[in-house]
Amino acid sequence: METKRTNKDVLVNGLKKMGLSLLLMFLGPTLIYIAFSNQEKPLYIPILIVAILACIGAVYFGFRGIKTIMDSMFKK
Repeated sequence: METKRTNKDVLVNGLKKMGLSLLLMFLGPTLIYIAFSNQEKPLYIPILIVAILACIGAVYFGFRGIKTIMDSMFKK
């Protein structure tokens, strides 16, 4: 009978994705605040687009990281 063990390589990969998600969780709202506080500047729209993409990326990498961590624990 085989005992279930956590795949450490997959777990580290999942933790890296969660770390990237954490970075984007702070970067996105900060950039949104900067964009909205400088609406009269010419870089308002590009900064806002980057900020929204960072927020979407935070959610994406958060879900992918959790899925990867769960796969490291429960898949063969």
